[in-house]
Amino acid sequence: MAFPQSFMDELVARSDIVDVVGSYVQLARKGSNLFGLCPFHNEKTGSFSVSPDKQIYYCFGCKKGGGVVNFIMDIENLTFPDAVRFLAKRAGLEVPEETGDREAGRHRQRLLDLNRDAARFYYQMLQQPEGRAVQAYLDRRQIRRATAVKFGMGASLDSWDALLTAMTKKGYTKSELLDAGLVVQNRNGGLYDKFRNRLMLPVIDTRGDVVAFGSRVLDKSEPKYMNSSETPVYSKRRVLYGLNLAKKTKRPNIILCEGNLDIVTLHQAGFDNAVASMGTALTVEQTRLLSRFTKELVLCYDNDNAGKIATERALQILNSSEFSVKVLQLPRRLVDGEYVKQDADDFIKFQGPDAFERLLNGSENGVEFRMAQVAGKYDLTNDEARVAYCEEISGLLASLPSAVEREIYAFRAAELAKITPEAMKQEVQRAFKRRLAQEKKAELRKDLNPTAQLQPKDRSLRYDNIRSARAEEGVLRLLLLDESLFPAEMPLKPEQFSSPLLGRVFGLLWQVREAGRLPSAALLSNELSSEEMSHITAICQQPESVQNGRQALADYIRIIQTEADKRTGAAADPLLAATEKYKDKKGTGGKQHG
Repeated sequence: MAFPQSFMDELVARSDIVDVVGSYVQLARKGSNLFGLCPFHNEKTGSFSVSPDKQIYYCFGCKKGGGVVNFIMDIENLTFPDAVRFLAKRAGLEVPEETGDREAGRHRQRLLDLNRDAARFYYQMLQQPEGRAVQAYLDRRQIRRATAVKFGMGASLDSWDALLTAMTKKGYTKSELLDAGLVVQNRNGGLYDKFRNRLMLPVIDTRGDVVAFGSRVLDKSEPKYMNSSETPVYSKRRVLYGLNLAKKTKRPNIILCEGNLDIVTLHQAGFDNAVASMGTALTVEQTRLLSRFTKELVLCYDNDNAGKIATERALQILNSSEFSVKVLQLPRRLVDGEYVKQDADDFIKFQGPDAFERLLNGSENGVEFRMAQVAGKYDLTNDEARVAYCEEISGLLASLPSAVEREIYAFRAAELAKITPEAMKQEVQRAFKRRLAQEKKAELRKDLNPTAQLQPKDRSLRYDNIRSARAEEGVLRLLLLDESLFPAEMPLKPEQFSSPLLGRVFGLLWQVREAGRLPSAALLSNELSSEEMSHITAICQQPESVQNGRQALADYIRIIQTEADKRTGAAADPLLAATEKYKDKKGTGGKQHG
């Protein structure tokens, strides 16, 4: 929705971006800006910049940027209206709502209320005689009552419509039950409960809202585990089961497991730092969420092939991140003369919390785990296999950014392959040089195509006319840098801009100026998408001097007008075209001033 601009002005004024961002990211001042590790992508060197003067943020790594509202949208996974409401609540402001958006906000809150009431219903059923089968299952799993209460566990009854009936009596509509994913519609249009005869595990986000449910069947039927589908209040890529509890841990790290019941057992055993990724592989969005609470992760997936693949994928996502990553490999268990896989829940039950603590303290780092996976592929008593191993392991070690790490692990790999450390070190160095050469070639290809470098990252915003677009960027930069540069009358029409986005922003800035308000990039978030805001913020980061601002602005305007005339055929005169070409060679040619 488009909130009244006067309200947005006051909201931005009361929501200092340094205070807001600083509650999520540790910032340090460097010159006029503050820098920190970007919360939107994994990095070890801080490329995330916050400008107190401009009230904007920008990451030079992932190219995300915008004002304080955009930051809350991305960090809290909220829509624009919900981010505004979030900041308004923080600032103590009442939000002026439009009818349509008020209804959308009300619907979202209704779904959250419905989930909360459904969780209470399931919890109450667990205490009733009807929930005896689920309680018996909890007893078999050795889950204590206090633990079940802590996680808000419940029971869905062996009935087609127990929840449906209870929630409609509370005033919720069938449409709301469908939107929340709590009921299913059959071919005839009839509704029935999605979760029946199951242990219910409410999924609670870090703000304390019940956003979804996980469940476990009581017998051998399938599917064994069933989770909520995606809804307007739930995205499984952005939620971690148990993080609402684990975020309060005093332990130095967070343990990442596969299953919800693994988390329950670990918390009961004293490991209150465990979370699970809701049946999905670790996602970038989840790592961003985790980065708000820890800088050390321990991967503890099942010790079967699927678990090893999940571990490898997680390590790839976390590679070159600010996280310190370890891998806890659970040993297989001997059952009836055969070694079988076990998860964290099994290990705690059969070996106990002390044994898990020892495993946790002795867990490997990510490099050691990956080296072990490579070594497991080869018979290192065979010469050909040893050569193949050395080739693959040198490629892995060449990806390590630290020369010290490369040397230490090269020595270990040499010991395993029974070759001299010098030979392995040379292989790693050769692989590292090949990697650098490949990266250099890729950079060279970029340099040979400078036009591509000038294009916005988002393909939907690509420029048709680079010469005009660079001048258009310059106009916006100057007007945002120095309000006094605004001419007395509007020198260009937005439609003269080759880039529709830049023309629209120019028009918005002019409207703000004519309304007697101070133009700023931060105020544009009311009108632009996140991708558009990131691009405008990137433009603001480019160097521009206001020392000769009036002349620079006139030069930029002339280029835009000339290119616009060419598009409309007004510059068909070859003499005029030649004159403009000569001016560009002698003058600025659309280059940035300063």
